[in-house]
Amino acid sequence: MRDILGDLDRWQQQGEAMALATLVQVHGSAPRLPGARMLVTRSGKMAGSVSGGCVENDVVTRALEVLNEGRAVLARYGIADDSELAVGLTCAEIEVFIEPVQASAAWNAVRAALATHAPPVLAVALTPVTLAGRSLAVGVDAGATGTIDDVLDPAILGAARALLGSDETTVLELPHAGGSAAVFLEAFASPLRLVISGGSHTAVVLARMAKQIGMHVTVIDARSAYLQRERFPEADRLVHAAPGKALAELDLDGAFVVSLTHDLKFDVPALATALRSGALYVGAMGSQKTHARRCAELEDRGLGSAELARIRTPIGLDLGSRSPEEIAVAILAEMLAVRSGHDARPLRERGMAASGAGARAR
Repeated sequence: MRDILGDLDRWQQQGEAMALATLVQVHGSAPRLPGARMLVTRSGKMAGSVSGGCVENDVVTRALEVLNEGRAVLARYGIADDSELAVGLTCAEIEVFIEPVQASAAWNAVRAALATHAPPVLAVALTPVTLAGRSLAVGVDAGATGTIDDVLDPAILGAARALLGSDETTVLELPHAGGSAAVFLEAFASPLRLVISGGSHTAVVLARMAKQIGMHVTVIDARSAYLQRERFPEADRLVHAAPGKALAELDLDGAFVVSLTHDLKFDVPALATALRSGALYVGAMGSQKTHARRCAELEDRGLGSAELARIRTPIGLDLGSRSPEEIAVAILAEMLAVRSGHDARPLRERGMAASGAGARAR
């Protein structure tokens, strides 16, 4: 959703008629997960993706038909045959819901929630055709906006409220008028939060990359020259203050905190605050010699070995990084691995390990 909002707003301002395609179900291993979206304008512009390129051409064709006919459709794509012109995927079956973009109370509620980083849930009816495209939204306060069907709404609301705060999707099957109705539910989690202490060149690049994957970014620096909006045009918040003081005033539970200042008088207070918080990730740039000095000062502040062991330094994955851009990639990659609980091994090693386990089992 967040990936296409900028294009949607711009094209709406230009008066473009648009269709929205949403990946709602995946059976097998597909390039994208449910909730992936793609916009198509009547003039032929595209934004986003629902399959990584496998079925997009056909989605565009169907989207233009949806705009011409004014009604939503649920398209199903299976595994393609060997024909060069076949439409489909190599190892999965997917369902894509394509609807005209229209203003609705539920859509507006979700947009407003996302703008404030609140975690809403959106429900959209897929079938039958009499309900297709109707929507309702549930906000963080569990209040509802919009309606799909007076009889179905209570069950939909119960399922939607159960998903609040997660990033899950599901298709709810409900009895309706002697048949059944399918409703796609998508929960939008609050974005991951990155707090950067120190407005260095690496911080500039890291902030930009983090925003590109949907993170909420705060940059802190006591030095005004380092904290110009021109340096961080996409950051959500710039805080001109001593890092230790500024971090103490933030909610760091579940946040990613990195110190990129190379200066102990900023590093140590920032790390002391982060380590005593519920931050999910605490990283610091610097050599092993610098880190030894940091740890000595942090011990003087009463931090123990278990707390000091939480500091990730040298920061980032071992990619042989040298430039600020490469270092930012390494930091972001490590943060994503921590978020997912993965060990950041090459994917082919995971495949080889699984194959080896299978061979031993046989």
